[in-house]
Amino acid sequence: MADALRGTDQTSPTPRNVTQVANGFSYLSLTSFRNYREVSFETGLDRGLGAVVLTGRNGAGKTNLLEAISYLAPGSGLRQASIAEVEFRQNGNHAAASAHPEEFSRQGGIAWAVHGRYQAQGGEHALGTGRDPLAFAQSGRERRVSRLNGAAMRSQASFAEILTVLWLTPQMDRLFSEGTSSRRRFLDRLVYGLDPAHAARVASYEQAMRERARILRGEAPMASGTDMNAWLSGLESEMAAQAVAIAAARLDAAASLNAAMAEGIGPFPQAELTVAGSVEESLGTHSALQAEDLLRDRLAAARGSDADSGITTWGTHRSDLVVTLFGRHLGGAPLRAADCSTGEQKALLIAIILAEARLSTRRRGEPPVILLDEVAAHLDKSRREALFAELQALSAQCWLTGTERDIFQPLSGWAQFITAGDGRLQSDA
Repeated sequence: MADALRGTDQTSPTPRNVTQVANGFSYLSLTSFRNYREVSFETGLDRGLGAVVLTGRNGAGKTNLLEAISYLAPGSGLRQASIAEVEFRQNGNHAAASAHPEEFSRQGGIAWAVHGRYQAQGGEHALGTGRDPLAFAQSGRERRVSRLNGAAMRSQASFAEILTVLWLTPQMDRLFSEGTSSRRRFLDRLVYGLDPAHAARVASYEQAMRERARILRGEAPMASGTDMNAWLSGLESEMAAQAVAIAAARLDAAASLNAAMAEGIGPFPQAELTVAGSVEESLGTHSALQAEDLLRDRLAAARGSDADSGITTWGTHRSDLVVTLFGRHLGGAPLRAADCSTGEQKALLIAIILAEARLSTRRRGEPPVILLDEVAAHLDKSRREALFAELQALSAQCWLTGTERDIFQPLSGWAQFITAGDGRLQSDA
């Protein structure tokens, strides 16, 4: 498959005034992933091509390929799927080996895996992640393993030190009207691209929060003589320290993105981002140390109610991203993104992603990898042309999907075109 795809569009000229792309994935392979039993290919990065355009019918596996790339970033991928859900499925959506952990271990199924070679300014990195086939049998829990240049990584958070991956999917069209968790994850992914250490902070905070909840539920094993209050106090101190750092990074990212958004990109709207949360609010009136003390005191005081409700009342896991249209009002109040039309909300998301890409490039010295699933088809001609022009100006490696190739014609000479179907990839020479 790699040889079949190497020659894609080699003879096409690179568009004038478009910088060749030097950073991105030069190679990608998937094993037992969704509808791909096994597939691998080389991109056109070595020839400076900046885009990979995946076309094919609905259900052909285009989004699955983008999802695989999203696993080479912190978090649970662009679909937020469980580890078992990603396992290879045959025609009719029946699993080749059951996705159920116990049955999977018993059958000795081939665990899903994603590997890629990422070319950064500092050199090439081999990245990999996938399902640990032994984890459930050994510990009764599913586990994902990740590797960097052959060495095991402590967590997926370390991917943020190597690269930034941004994405937009059709499911995100409801981002502004859904619950806060989706917007919070979106915000944190934006912060990863500006502050790579943010991913590790979020992971540490969430681990301490889960451990505190287990103790409050009475589920944590305790050694003889263990002082439960001291144990809880230690976890709450860790949560408070990480939460204040998380909140500060979010506030900085929002302010920086607002400045980048003010630059404006053609016909896309300008947005104003704010972060609403108790810890972020504390940082507006208190020093960082005072905000830590306040959160630690609140957590300690809420132990009883948190134990009864099963919910951690205070912390940055309850913060929200608020997006309004710059200079637009409804009934005297700023026009919130949730009150905009579906088309305007999609345009807002694109504007935010483009602003993040520009800002991330400046801060990190290289552009992010951008995944755009079925985005171009739902834009009018002027916005589609503006999007393509900005992607090329960014010199970022972009992965785009669609059912028809024609709408991507302006990217000819800068893109590698591939047709997906039946778990296979075919180059469009």
